Amino acid sequence: MLYLFVRNHRLWLEGHRLGFLRLFEDVTFQTTMATLLAWVIVLAMGSRTIAWLRKQKIGDNPTLDPPAAPQADLLKKGKHNVPTMGGILIIGAIAITVLLLADLSNFYVRMALVCLLWLGAVGAADDWLKLTVRRRELAAGTGQPLSRQGLTSLEKLLFQIGLAIVLGVFTYGYGQNNQASHTLFFPFVKQWHIILPTWAFICIGTIVLTGTSNAVNLTDGMDGLAGGCVAIASFTFVVLALIAGSAEFRLGTRSLTDYLYLPHIVASDQMAVLAGAMGGACVGFLWFNCYPARVFMGDTGSLALGGLIGYIAIVIRQELLLLIVGGIFVAEALSVMIQVSYFKLTRRRYGQGRRIFLKSPLHHHFEMRGWTETQVVVRFWLIGAMLAMMALATVKIR
Repeated sequence: MLYLFVRNHRLWLEGHRLGFLRLFEDVTFQTTMATLLAWVIVLAMGSRTIAWLRKQKIGDNPTLDPPAAPQADLLKKGKHNVPTMGGILIIGAIAITVLLLADLSNFYVRMALVCLLWLGAVGAADDWLKLTVRRRELAAGTGQPLSRQGLTSLEKLLFQIGLAIVLGVFTYGYGQNNQASHTLFFPFVKQWHIILPTWAFICIGTIVLTGTSNAVNLTDGMDGLAGGCVAIASFTFVVLALIAGSAEFRLGTRSLTDYLYLPHIVASDQMAVLAGAMGGACVGFLWFNCYPARVFMGDTGSLALGGLIGYIAIVIRQELLLLIVGGIFVAEALSVMIQVSYFKLTRRRYGQGRRIFLKSPLHHHFEMRGWTETQVVVRFWLIGAMLAMMALATVKIR
């Protein structure tokens, strides 16, 4: 009897897949609900997560460059012991939302979850080791500082590169039957494109994923800065993923991707659900992370969010457009690279290192010049929004 009831109920559902139930199969509806659900989860769990982090005594203890310490101490006033590792809240909200709303049979969704959780775990390990070092020193009772105070830059980079290579190999293999999945497209001149061999696809993917992950990590230095910029980039990629993956959007007899000279990547529309969940989670996190911040995302959140943005760009074949969408992240990373390179070069030539910026990453340079923290953050948000609009404008340029 129970078997007959279940079978008949299933047949009734299959025969009446109309109206409201069909909305859950529509990717635009899934994306909208993912944005709202991730936002609600972060808001609902934010205070409890912050309280737990405080109980674990996982607070920020900023390290400062010695030459700039007197001024930087003033800039960091009030930041000491603010709970860090708030990225677990963002990652949890994204993961739960994707598991509930996304198509888990989609290959790209599964790989994106691997990317999110892998980089989140790497960041969490680094945060935990750094932020609990004092507790572990006291527990050791030797009076000597621990040699292990976090993951080294090389260790984090190796974890990132290893993940990027694995994702690159599997993603390239999955797109064997779709030439567009292996093609590098140029934003402003869409007629130009390069079909990538396996090694080139993996190399470019590794650079994009590791570069974006570290760039977002460098941007995470002021209340709300990284979260706001990631949210802007996420909502931009919602639009791009819907265009790249949705063949049903048509203008007359032509698909939207053909009309706009954009690559159609089969099954990549589900990346819009990921991007929507990421944007919603970041907006929710800003409720607690805006000035004055009650929690920081730490490496746990920044490494994972940057890597996920990079992977979405790889899937929809918009790696070069990511340079525009994530222009703030690019500027932050370049400022560090330029500062370090110039300092080492001048130290070898003149015996004393010199600086181009007052302090890097770039947001600290403007802070040292007298901008308030909120001025820096809001102005960077505005620039990020303008860059996102510029990136979307390239969609129509042919």
